[in-house]
Amino acid sequence: MSDAQLLETQLATTPTTRSGGAASEELPEDLLREATQRLGTVALVWAGLYTIGILMNDVVAPLIDMEMEDLIPWGRTADIVAVISIAVSAWLWWYTRRLTCRPRLALDLALVYQVVLALGIGIVNQTEPHRLLAGRLSWLCVLILLFPMIVPNTPRKTLIASLIAASMDPFGILVAHWRGLEIPGFDLLMWNYLPNYVCAIIAVIPSKIMLRIGRHVQRARELGSYRLVHLIGRGGMGEVWHATHRMLARPAAIKLIKPEILGANTASESAAVIQRFRREAEAASCLQSPHTIRLYDFGETRAGTFYFVMELLDGLDLETLVRQHGPLPPERVVHLLRQACDSLGEAHECGIIHRDVKPANIYLCRLGREFDFVKLLDFGLVKYDQDESLLDTMKGTAELTTGTPAYMAPEMASGDPVDRRADLYALGCVAYWLLTGEMVFAAESPLKMLIQHIQAVPVPPSIRSGRPVPADLERLIMRCLEKDPADRFASADELLAELDRLPSADGWSALDARAWWENHVAPPDSIRRTGSRQVLAVR
Repeated sequence: MSDAQLLETQLATTPTTRSGGAASEELPEDLLREATQRLGTVALVWAGLYTIGILMNDVVAPLIDMEMEDLIPWGRTADIVAVISIAVSAWLWWYTRRLTCRPRLALDLALVYQVVLALGIGIVNQTEPHRLLAGRLSWLCVLILLFPMIVPNTPRKTLIASLIAASMDPFGILVAHWRGLEIPGFDLLMWNYLPNYVCAIIAVIPSKIMLRIGRHVQRARELGSYRLVHLIGRGGMGEVWHATHRMLARPAAIKLIKPEILGANTASESAAVIQRFRREAEAASCLQSPHTIRLYDFGETRAGTFYFVMELLDGLDLETLVRQHGPLPPERVVHLLRQACDSLGEAHECGIIHRDVKPANIYLCRLGREFDFVKLLDFGLVKYDQDESLLDTMKGTAELTTGTPAYMAPEMASGDPVDRRADLYALGCVAYWLLTGEMVFAAESPLKMLIQHIQAVPVPPSIRSGRPVPADLERLIMRCLEKDPADRFASADELLAELDRLPSADGWSALDARAWWENHVAPPDSIRRTGSRQVLAVR
């Protein structure tokens, strides 16, 4: 079976852990979470409406000498209903915002909430049943029709809840009868409340539509043996999704590359791009350094979208790290650079040049019991020595260069031949960012920044930031930033050896790393519940 055929495998032919009926009756996880968030908003709106009702009837109306009962039958009973509804709505809003909120349970609670709201409306509507007007639609009709559109559930559950909600007007009449009030005749009641039940049946339609959309989304998110769970983020190259393997208990990150990024205009160009993509992805999948992100799989859909399946990381990239927590101490910078050199050293030995080393592509993660563990990303779009790269093939796209010029070697900016020393220049720019919180050069446009990389002399990090930087570390970084590649370190291994000789090489211990993570980064369990931290860089 071809990759394209495997990629287009339908849900019906893939094994799942749920029964077919149960699976077909559920929405994807991210749609469930979105519906849960909307439920909280609905609860807040209803609490606000009832609060306004109390203020208008009990505060404003007496001040302006207006009898609101002439418009709405609002009495003490309505005040009690309003207070209870506000309390229930406030609790539901609070629950949907909790880290431990379970989306499926929240949507079942939504059906109970719908019935509670309908009960309140029914009781208020029938406060004075003798004022019942033939042909008047109850507010329950609005609630019954709109609720499944905003907070969808399965058609069966929607129908049951809607029918119960539709019965709250007749129940309100029954309550009025118990209170000893005069109630209209049976024929008038049937004529007025028949629309409630018609709306309850119609409410199943939007529920079915939402479920059908959910199935299409679920099917579209099946990539071979992986299922896309939720979107992590978007960037210039495409999207990154949190995915799960359908057979193995292994999460993964899937990066989808935009077809338009590849820039192929003819069939022959497209074939050449695809061939290069496969060859370079195969090379990247062979890299074994623990500091290189693991590439599990890659391929192309029938729609022309390329994808990488990678390990899912728990952490943050170095760009986010500095933006959120400020410049790092020199000892920690050395600790991170040594790990990046290990990844680049293996890639360079295999003849692979990364060409896009930057803080956003260096990920700092928690790996098992290890902290401050570096992973170098995006080895799927690289270059062999003395060869045109996939990036060269795509160099005409505007989005591709966004953010990259700040870390681009002079020879790359000027179009000269590029070798492994371009990666070392970029790594020097990364070290500069980590120490100062600023890029080596600041410019108004990418073009002006490239010109500065070609011509301008960088200011030493200690002068730029006003923070003390060990002289030997500063000399090492400035050597990486030399304009002439011959004046830089010859290889990542040579740079690593120099880093190992620095007095600060062992200044950042495993205990220091653990303490920093425990004080600044939420534990993995809370992250999985909220999805609040991006788990893979998207550039």
